[in-house]
Amino acid sequence: MTRLFKEFIVTAQPFNAEILSSVLWELDIDGINEDVNCLKVFTSKEDITVNEIETVLNNLKDNNLLRDFSIQENFVKEKNWNEEWEKSREVVHVTDKIVIKPTFKEYHPKPEEIVLILDPKMSFGTGDHQTTKICLKFIEKYLKADSNVLDAGSGTAILAIAAAKLNAKKVIAFDIDEWSYENGIENTSLNKVSSQVEIRKCELNEIKENDFDLIIANIQKNILLELSDGFRFRIKANGVLILSGLLEMDREAIVSKYTSLGFEEIDYMKMDEWIGLVFKKIK
Repeated sequence: MTRLFKEFIVTAQPFNAEILSSVLWELDIDGINEDVNCLKVFTSKEDITVNEIETVLNNLKDNNLLRDFSIQENFVKEKNWNEEWEKSREVVHVTDKIVIKPTFKEYHPKPEEIVLILDPKMSFGTGDHQTTKICLKFIEKYLKADSNVLDAGSGTAILAIAAAKLNAKKVIAFDIDEWSYENGIENTSLNKVSSQVEIRKCELNEIKENDFDLIIANIQKNILLELSDGFRFRIKANGVLILSGLLEMDREAIVSKYTSLGFEEIDYMKMDEWIGLVFKKIK
């Protein structure tokens, strides 16, 4: 018997698919398709309602990221959402050196290129999002060979894999999400870096190591604020901290918090509305 899914057609002014998707994926949904000037959100869960979606979008309005939005609810027959999603995936050239290739795409790399092979499934970190690109650019710039690296909230483990392929000595990548844990293990195996990258399903307070040369965290502002003390405890003196998952309006709070803990801001990057920050531990 064919199941029926809820379909929510979301339009917004201004229409920014990346920002809208980032908050909608926090709900218990099955898929998102981008159409002309709208997003189509699919879910089989009864508790996902128009009111639930209105709540997350009103938060964007409160932060002046949306002027207005509308939501239309329909019912549609079940599809292979992953197959629909795969049709829109392409090879992503992040830098002259770093290339992201989905498993289902053919690509012949140049000799100097590092190819990250990714089977993203439902985990955040496909390489399309600006914050992932920002982190990858910063990793290429700041990672020193033979470093110990921590990837916090690792998702697909794309950042951990990049660090390994850029000659990190050891990478620990952790996430609290079971799907991310499984996907991270699969992706490290695909990229033949399992000996360098350890995937863990845990929280930061369960990481006992405190000798990291580089910590990367591509997470929302509130979580970065909560984890700040934990990062400070686990990073070496003069270690580098890369933070993203942030909007321009988040910068002041993040810089204030981390500088109060003995970090110095040393770099900044902005792509569209999204930003990344780099800090060095100075005391």
